Amino acid sequence: MRFQYVFSEIATGLRRNLTMTVAVVITVSISIALLGTGLLIQAQSDATKGYWYDKVEISVFMCNDYDIGGNCSGAVSESEREEIRNTLEDHPEVADVFHESQDEAYERFTEPLDDPVADVITPDQLQESFRVALVDPDEYDGVVSAVSGLPGVQNVHDQREVLGPLFRLLDWFQVGAIAIAAIQVVAATLLIANTIRLAAYSRRRETGIMRLVGASNFYIQLPFILEAAIAGLIGSVFGCVAVFALQEVAVNQLLAPNFTFTAWVDRGDVWMMVPWLLLTGVLISALASFITLRRYLRV
Repeated sequence: MRFQYVFSEIATGLRRNLTMTVAVVITVSISIALLGTGLLIQAQSDATKGYWYDKVEISVFMCNDYDIGGNCSGAVSESEREEIRNTLEDHPEVADVFHESQDEAYERFTEPLDDPVADVITPDQLQESFRVALVDPDEYDGVVSAVSGLPGVQNVHDQREVLGPLFRLLDWFQVGAIAIAAIQVVAATLLIANTIRLAAYSRRRETGIMRLVGASNFYIQLPFILEAAIAGLIGSVFGCVAVFALQEVAVNQLLAPNFTFTAWVDRGDVWMMVPWLLLTGVLISALASFITLRRYLRV
């Protein structure tokens, strides 16, 4: 194969079909930018979920002097407290157990309140509790069932009841991001295929002559495929720059400084996407060109 001829055809094609090359570059850059945005949303969902997963706890509230009925017959006794603690510490799904006394609960409860309200509440009205950190926040049913019926346990509160709607919303965001990414890849492939078909049609006389002198299909198609791959690479670079700009402006400058209650994606997350975005841009361009030429390059 005469590589010098192939490279000269690539340079000639890029120069003579500048408008179509620019169209491919713009199409790929927009598609890769939107694809990167979808992946960024997915990464943000993972970061948010991971941040809050680490904070998921089970709170085991124990009986106080005012709790009667169920497992309670007055304040939890020392033996009941130790049985609850041992049950939690021996459970395989429990990573750590923290005890909060009534005085500590009173301090935490009244700290954000005004003094008149705090004066009405006394420590003995609140419940001491065990805060339970889990090995896997998804596996909490076994811990809840293990302590719910123990004497001295007034209530078992799982924070996933509060965070569950947030996790479901993040799951929907992830599904939406993947759907957006898939749609953009398909749209880019179709647009690039149409652009390559027009380029092949404009050079049909040259390819016809090559066929008459015995050139193979692949030899004829190779310049078109490489042209599309180069244009796809350039467009992918522009798309990656757009994703970096989005992360810098939307996340670093607007969201992260004003919403500090969760983790946010950073440049490292974008850099991890860059090789895949570049590869995707080149592959969809080359693949669209190859498939289109097999169908439409009939000389």
